[in-house]
Amino acid sequence: MQFARYASVIIASTIKFVGGPLSGLALGLSWLETAACTVLGMMLSVVVITYAGAALQALLDRYRPRTPKRFSRRTRLAVRVWRRSGLLGIAFLTPLLLTPIGGTALAVSFRVNRVRLLLYMLGSALFWAVVQTLALYQLPHIRAMLGWH
Repeated sequence: MQFARYASVIIASTIKFVGGPLSGLALGLSWLETAACTVLGMMLSVVVITYAGAALQALLDRYRPRTPKRFSRRTRLAVRVWRRSGLLGIAFLTPLLLTPIGGTALAVSFRVNRVRLLLYMLGSALFWAVVQTLALYQLPHIRAMLGWH
């Protein structure tokens, strides 16, 4: 039963980082268990996208009905973040804004070193998992709403 709760937090944080802390709180896990599972979930996405990114891109290109616009609002923003702060900026923003999949795909598109990418994303995941989990666990109105005192 405990494994199912851990797996739920891991899966939630592979898609959207904040899903990990929210799931852990709802499932009654400790903040440390929640933070650890959240990091595992993000890093699962990062590893898969980092090492399977080229194959996934080729598959998308094959079945995409038309080529996407090269210069959109989103791509201009990505280039601006890359120019200002590089991989560190992308890694820092990934849990907050970009999602684990989107942030990793963006970093891979700039052809960064895989080991550096994994290390930066791990650092970001550790930092934001602790910050978000502790902040969420300390919000008294959420705990009262769930009936926990």
